[in-house]
Amino acid sequence: MNHSSMFEGAPDIVPPRLGTDAGIEDLMTLYGQTSFEARNVYRGARLYQRMIDEGDTIWLGIAGAGVAGGMGGMIVSLIEAGFIDVICSTGAQVYHDLHFAFGLPVKAISPYMNDDDLRRHGDTRIYDIGIRERETLEAQDELIRQFVKERHSLLCGKSLSTWEFNHQLGLWVAETAPYPERSFTVAAARAGIPLFWDSLSNHSIAMNLIRTDREGYPVQLSPQSDIVDSAAVAYAAGGTGFVELGGGGPKNFIQQTGPTISQILHLDFAGADRGLQIGTAVEREGSLSSCTFGEAVTWGKYRSADMEKLVQIWGEYSIVFPLLAAYVRKVCEPRPSKRLVDGMGRMREGLLAV
Repeated sequence: MNHSSMFEGAPDIVPPRLGTDAGIEDLMTLYGQTSFEARNVYRGARLYQRMIDEGDTIWLGIAGAGVAGGMGGMIVSLIEAGFIDVICSTGAQVYHDLHFAFGLPVKAISPYMNDDDLRRHGDTRIYDIGIRERETLEAQDELIRQFVKERHSLLCGKSLSTWEFNHQLGLWVAETAPYPERSFTVAAARAGIPLFWDSLSNHSIAMNLIRTDREGYPVQLSPQSDIVDSAAVAYAAGGTGFVELGGGGPKNFIQQTGPTISQILHLDFAGADRGLQIGTAVEREGSLSSCTFGEAVTWGKYRSADMEKLVQIWGEYSIVFPLLAAYVRKVCEPRPSKRLVDGMGRMREGLLAV
């Protein structure tokens, strides 16, 4: 029995040639004309482009140690172009981001050095990133405590959302650091972008707060405020797109905005419109953090399992993210910042009044 091919209408694969003057657009088109994860990277780049061009409120999730390794400058470039509207980062990446603003030593090293020797010399490392304990970490700790003391009048007397703490931190660093242009925390504060942490306790900034509390400068952070404010942004946003670097807490924090609204507050909300994740975790043992996008749809985190709107790229994001960032910076017109920080009170009231 003869049947017509189910592949009818699919584009032919014709081996593409690469010219000597190829740019990022050409490279991404070439990716799309090949297969496997290269074609998936192309799909992710086009999805991010649509998020920007169609006016989505775009969230960036930052897990892993990419910022400590120097990738914060790419995030700054996207912020300045208006291609990021909300951020959730591990607190560790905010902490390490500030090293660059203050010119504290961070070195590119071999990952195969003797760790016992490094410890004896006062050196610490994150794989191939070298950080001095005293000149970098302890110096950064002192700067965090200095910020809390100098801006305590703005931090005390109420329970803070982490975006409120980070907004004041970014503004302070902009005024006091010699290289504020190197910091995505500063860029977010200047652009009015809410910068959340995924955890209130799992990083060095919070570790330093136990000391400033004891020294008479208490700061009270509120997980409930984080949950309400992040949900308020999602509820008021209209179109929403998530870009997730790795999984972990930032991914779950961003995606839980949908269930917070629909399951906890019992409001009519179907989840985010589009999602893009770059990571190497697999779904079989749970480390993908909410597992596949399809599974996330069943939790109300996304509106539908439309694979044109949900792209999972399997890859280490220090390789993939620069390609996507370069592509959208090339092909998309800059957007003005939404300055969601300025409207947070209104959005919060709008969510809780329903």
